[in-house]
Amino acid sequence: MSESYREILYAVEDPVATITLNRPEALNAWTDTMAAEVRDAVGRAAGDPTVVGIVITGAGKGFCAGADMKRLSSLSSGEPRAGGDAPFAGQQDPPPGEASWGDDLRGTYTWLMSVPKPIIAAINGPVAGMGVPIALSCDLRFMSSTTVLTTSFAQRGLVAEWGLSWLLGRLVGPAHALDVLYSARKVGGEEAAQMGLVNRALPTDEVLPAAQQYIRDLAATSSPASMAVMKRQVYSELHAGLGDAERRAIELMVESFGRPDFKEGVSSFLDRRPPKFGRLGA
Repeated sequence: MSESYREILYAVEDPVATITLNRPEALNAWTDTMAAEVRDAVGRAAGDPTVVGIVITGAGKGFCAGADMKRLSSLSSGEPRAGGDAPFAGQQDPPPGEASWGDDLRGTYTWLMSVPKPIIAAINGPVAGMGVPIALSCDLRFMSSTTVLTTSFAQRGLVAEWGLSWLLGRLVGPAHALDVLYSARKVGGEEAAQMGLVNRALPTDEVLPAAQQYIRDLAATSSPASMAVMKRQVYSELHAGLGDAERRAIELMVESFGRPDFKEGVSSFLDRRPPKFGRLGA
């Protein structure tokens, strides 16, 4: 299945929804049109019971070069924005995902963290500027070993935008985070994997297939309901102390005992067969 958009491509091949940023002539520089279309596509995927997980990647040689520089130039000169396509405006409608997961996971791009399905950024080429916090708001990142990541902001007279100071600090620690932010240097895929910024560094032509296969493997072996609960646990408990996290885990564990997936998980183990978990929303 595919849907028609202006600046992205959207396709579903059970159990994977693939969203491709599709401005290859501009290294997929981010616009409000792209932001709105990604929100719509993720919403479709979140509500589609055939979709177990979502992969976001880029067309051509880049993942996302950050905000469209032509729009940045007009913003710095004080010119009015043409066509109402402002590079930083948040959408007015509520984003996809679960509002009940809390306001911290409902930001302009961090709403990706509130979508109760795994989301993988398949970083096939350079990622810069605001493309970085978007990629970091995904659950996992697979990156080309021959491409680079740069935060860019310090070299543009800007700051750690869109929650990047929080996201980056928790992924790699404050020293690595400040190095990457202060210097805005280019970090290669191998180094990014070593510091924990991405999960895997792979040959470029393997990045997207590996991300899609990861979702297929999850669909074959892992409970979608369990993954949704675990995603909420991990992100919401980044703010909580250990005691609160453990108490909440006990409550959620008791709830899981009453779900069909628990019965199927135990039965499939005892029967020595692959589990057959129901899809979310089915």
